[in-house]
Amino acid sequence: MSKLLPFGLLLALCLTPAATGAQHRGFDLSQLDLSQLDLSRLDPAAIMASANDTLMRAPDARIDGLFQALRSASRDRGDAATLCALFDPRADRSAQALMAAAQRLSPDSHQRFGNALIEIAASGLQSPRQAYDAGAAKQSLKSAAAQAMMLHDGFGAGLNADGADETSRQARCQSFAWLLDALGEQPLAQRAGAMRLLLNEGMNRLAVR
Repeated sequence: MSKLLPFGLLLALCLTPAATGAQHRGFDLSQLDLSQLDLSRLDPAAIMASANDTLMRAPDARIDGLFQALRSASRDRGDAATLCALFDPRADRSAQALMAAAQRLSPDSHQRFGNALIEIAASGLQSPRQAYDAGAAKQSLKSAAAQAMMLHDGFGAGLNADGADETSRQARCQSFAWLLDALGEQPLAQRAGAMRLLLNEGMNRLAVR
């Protein structure tokens, strides 16, 4: 799962202001702009607690909307390059760098991510806590990796590539795209569980930075 941490960090960073803003009446989530987020004025513990609660209450279908946005971005050449740059072993994964990466995504990806985050934030305020099993979610990721390995030669080598050269970058990017495709073939509940796991891990890491 550690190989997927950059996805979790990026998605968690996107989710936290949306989840927090949704709790304030009159806040227009459609106007959410991560480039205007002043991290120095936020209480990390309070923000992460709010986002985590929203994440665990949002229905599976809403969480899956975020997965589908991520999967679509991985299929766009420019967006894939932006996302895959976060997997470089020497990549800057500070909150500021992650926000800059989010701003470099295409308008279509911005729209998809924005819609998914708005739906998660809104539904998370109105729904009971959803069933969640971290162990089962980890197994879903492992199953997706096993399927991708069976279907694609070079998957394992690409997933574990740690070079800074272009060949290593392309191999990593291709393997992560294959992994997302394999995860996309799993039932909704399993995909949603895997996404909750990645988001939880991302929020935990952001909280201690």
